[in-house]
Amino acid sequence: MKSAYEAALERLEEEGIQRPDTESLSAEDREEIAEVHRRTEAKLAELKILHQDRLRKATDPAAREEEKESYREERRRIEAERERELKRIRSGS
Repeated sequence: MKSAYEAALERLEEEGIQRPDTESLSAEDREEIAEVHRRTEAKLAELKILHQDRLRKATDPAAREEEKESYREERRRIEAERERELKRIRSGS
């Protein structure tokens, strides 16, 4: 009996989508990727808490919108940083 993961991979291949190459990553690379994900999630959680606190304190609608935009930009920056780190790890650099 196939696992759900194996069945999903077969469906992807039937649709012409290449199977992910997980064998090329060493155990060290996988651990480094996991650490990048943990670190990013922690940063995003901290950012969200601070953002919610600032929103509660802001009474001016313009200040609230400015805070929301600042939050979105910082979130995008952190996510882009994560993607750069993952790309570096996967490329072997």
